[in-house]
Amino acid sequence: MMPASFMPTFTTQEELEAIQLKGLKWTVQHAYYNSPFYRRRFDEHGVKPEDIKSLDDLKRLPFTTADDLQAGYPFPLRAVPFEKIVRIHASSGTTGKRKIMCYTQKDIDDWALMFARCFEMAGLTREDRVQIAVGYGLWTAGVGFQLGCERFGAMAVPVGPSSSEIHCQMLVDLQTTVFCSTASMALLIAEEIERRGIRDKIALKKIIFGAERHSRRMRQRIQELTGAEHLFDIPGMTELYGPGTGLECMAHQGIHYWADFYILEILDPETLEPVPPGEIGEMVVTTLRKEGAPLIRYRTRDLTRLIPEPCPCGNPLPRHDHLLGRSDDMFIFRAVNIYPGQIDYVLSQIPGIGSEYQVHLYHREDGRDVMVIKVERAMGAGPEGDAELAEKIAQAIRRHILVRASVEIVDYGTLPRTDRKSKRVFDHRNMNG
Repeated sequence: MMPASFMPTFTTQEELEAIQLKGLKWTVQHAYYNSPFYRRRFDEHGVKPEDIKSLDDLKRLPFTTADDLQAGYPFPLRAVPFEKIVRIHASSGTTGKRKIMCYTQKDIDDWALMFARCFEMAGLTREDRVQIAVGYGLWTAGVGFQLGCERFGAMAVPVGPSSSEIHCQMLVDLQTTVFCSTASMALLIAEEIERRGIRDKIALKKIIFGAERHSRRMRQRIQELTGAEHLFDIPGMTELYGPGTGLECMAHQGIHYWADFYILEILDPETLEPVPPGEIGEMVVTTLRKEGAPLIRYRTRDLTRLIPEPCPCGNPLPRHDHLLGRSDDMFIFRAVNIYPGQIDYVLSQIPGIGSEYQVHLYHREDGRDVMVIKVERAMGAGPEGDAELAEKIAQAIRRHILVRASVEIVDYGTLPRTDRKSKRVFDHRNMNG
């Protein structure tokens, strides 16, 4: 049985723009009069709420950054009294203080609606059983998936990032149909399903994963091992509610994002000017309904591109591409700017290798930088073709990224699997010794 639709009712670009303008005017006024941070920032830039008369006026507003969130710790951007705050969530915070965001009840309700929309876009029904394999607690993921599942009306199986033993048991015993996790966790469980020989005992049809960039080869591997019909990429960050702010549809040609809840700009990370539609830039988001901690031109550092063409699925919601990396993930090797997504792409074109790899950067005593790429050979393959495979990868890296790299082929399953985000790049150049 299908629940009532959670999709928006607008059908034209003009209707969407009217919703966005109304939301932008409300957000700017709400932030200016209720958030000391925003009032100070707007005054510094000489902007008042009444200056926002069209969507084009968005570019008059100042940017907000992760540094602003950390400087305002523990309640950055807060724009409501404490008695209206019903929950906080925090990012994992790899450097400095955690980025804590506060939520009103309306924020929680809006987030649940957006997440239910994700499950609708993935084609779920109330008969589905949704196994949630992401973390609960300060992180937004676990409670977000559960909130959306309950709002949608499917059965939530809230396992969290537990052992593969428990996950496999639940997949078999409860006949789970949908699995929600990070991409790394999905691979970990897919390989465990293969190892235990339980594929014919499970009922998995769909996998929804996010929290990290993943390669096409990783997707193919997960699908091969699990037999899932559809894999969906779900974006999300704590600052913008959490996961559930968009989803890849069944056409698998990019991610529909909920443009009636936030405006997405794609800007050049250096000039902060808009890039042409279809070109890669940094995602900058402005919320349209968020009460507790509204975002105004927040620089996410995530890189993607808008997909201007209509989607074959027929849904009018706009699309952006899968996340291609982060502007601060970029590393410089021999004066070349490289994003991990570029290496993902090159490796995904080469047959005979697994989905897992690592990039190690070293500084030699003679002053030269060295890049070593460790790549797993395909499952079941022997080492006899390693030299030829390594040469093929090295040539492809040189041709596409214009740098020389040493390639080391390792046994399938050698590189670590994790229930968290996989670390791909290890820069040893700034370490002693």
